[in-house]
Amino acid sequence: MSFADVFGTVVDKVIEAPVVTSFTKIGYQVRSRLPGWEDLSTASLRGRTVLVTGGTSGLGLATAEALATLGAEVVITGRQRERASTVADQLNQSLPAGAGSVSGVGADMSELDAVRALADELLANHQSIDVLIHNAGALTANRRENSAGIEATVASQIFGPFLLTALLLETLGSSSYKPGRVLTMSSGGMYSAGLTVSGLEMSAEEYGGSEQYALAKRAQVTLNEMWASRVPSSDVVFHAMHPGWADTPGVAESLPKFRKIVGPLLRSPEEGADTMVWLAADDRPAGCSGEFWLDRTRRSIHKLPTTKRTDTVELRQELWDRCVEVTGATAP
Repeated sequence: MSFADVFGTVVDKVIEAPVVTSFTKIGYQVRSRLPGWEDLSTASLRGRTVLVTGGTSGLGLATAEALATLGAEVVITGRQRERASTVADQLNQSLPAGAGSVSGVGADMSELDAVRALADELLANHQSIDVLIHNAGALTANRRENSAGIEATVASQIFGPFLLTALLLETLGSSSYKPGRVLTMSSGGMYSAGLTVSGLEMSAEEYGGSEQYALAKRAQVTLNEMWASRVPSSDVVFHAMHPGWADTPGVAESLPKFRKIVGPLLRSPEEGADTMVWLAADDRPAGCSGEFWLDRTRRSIHKLPTTKRTDTVELRQELWDRCVEVTGATAP
């Protein structure tokens, strides 16, 4: 290992220790200046089809724009088709010459019938899906349920993505740009939550938006590892990441006090989305699977011994079985 590599590793570990330096724009701006951080502007995704759920605003919008700029054919979803199509049109008008394109489709990821319809539409209109990015889902202050009575955060961030992954797994595995990639936008908030299945959906009496969001995000990163253990990495690789603390419309709406306190230290949506774009575009993430990332570096999924103790083989299998039961998906 060269001196530059050693220096970069030491600096990264120093930044990673305190959450404030790691999760804010301080972490991104320092790390992006370290040796080995490559400029993605020369990467090419021409010929590849990328699906970004929840791509109409915030991190999803920044991801979609960056990937289309690199030449990808990007499909974004939103709960309303009209909104998704309008955002796609606006992006196409602003993309540089020689870029790819963006199209918009409607799909509420909390409704499993809508997810099935989305998969059917994608398979009918695209020869293959090369990259699937799970980004949809927001933190909500008040408890909501989908039409089947499932808490909406869990439905949109666990069951919906699980079903969509299963439905698109074959086309992802047959991508001309093997391996296909399934990427999940998680959150650093998951570090505060342990793995649970019986308590995954908070009741109305105990409900807290931030707590429910953290529980769902913990399950997301667990499922990312489980998919990777079940699907050959020569066919499809799975990765999850968290964006740090980014200034998005979702944060402004759901966490106004937090946004006011952290203020100028929040990352821009583009800074928050950078690792997701890197995971989709760079060759290195294709050589491994089941990892969790921040700022293009592998991270542990646990920072606390209390959450690590909940991460048992039995609970993992229970989570997987619950996903199969709710979605009816045929999963490996």
